[in-house]
Amino acid sequence: MQPSDAEKLRAETREAWEAAAEGWEKAEPFYEATLPVARWMVVRLEPQPGQTVLELAAGRGDVGFLAAELLEPGGTLISTDGAEGMVAAAQRRAEELGITNVVCRQMELEWIDERTATLDGVLCRFGFMLAVDPEAALREARRVLKPGGRLVMAVWDRPERNLWLSAPVEEARKAGHMEEPPPGAPGPFSLSDVERLVDLVESAGFYDPQVEPIDIALRLESLDAMWELMRSMSTTMRTVLDRLKPAEHYRLRDAIEERWKPFADEDGRVAIPGRALGLVAEA
Repeated sequence: MQPSDAEKLRAETREAWEAAAEGWEKAEPFYEATLPVARWMVVRLEPQPGQTVLELAAGRGDVGFLAAELLEPGGTLISTDGAEGMVAAAQRRAEELGITNVVCRQMELEWIDERTATLDGVLCRFGFMLAVDPEAALREARRVLKPGGRLVMAVWDRPERNLWLSAPVEEARKAGHMEEPPPGAPGPFSLSDVERLVDLVESAGFYDPQVEPIDIALRLESLDAMWELMRSMSTTMRTVLDRLKPAEHYRLRDAIEERWKPFADEDGRVAIPGRALGLVAEA
């Protein structure tokens, strides 16, 4: 990818996340479903009183906020995201929860505005896979960690293990509404290959990366609710749907819901399984 192409992609990504921030702030079913991931990450981080922990691509801050109370007394959580809308959402949520040892800042994954070897831990749930240059982002995380500091991250496992997320994009591509991304492009499944993930982490200078699968289930009251959640959260699908003609929209929706129907019970409630990959490594 040429430098100009990378910068264009970064700008488009930031714009998309700003537009999606409101939907992500209110996406309670997603946060309930991924709570096992957040808990796994905090357990593997082993936060201690007095430490300073950085959360990257924090969204509204759910993972870091679980760790914040364990940093007391004297510790600080730095909650960051590249989108201003997400940072504002995290600030609001910190105030709602009464968390006082958190600093919310706008920050890019690939340019961490912290001094070298000053942090005790770095958290990143579903962020590195969306970086234009994930190795650069991981190297930055390594740079700011103290020797022995801990990186704890999560990415999505392969598409077939996450049909709640992959089916909409797959059906949009089948219908000709989206093109296949180029090899190595950022996306939800760009780091789903465990070997590649471990290689990237080791290349960034981390030691002994360990990967564990974390199963989840996304539960909603109906397929309609599942559709609305996807539409409000997906930066990719929002763009596609907004440009479709009504007939195209209905056909695509029918195709996607057909993929989700096997996970609906007789009352229409939906429970679609998914799987994340959690990784922990030391600086």
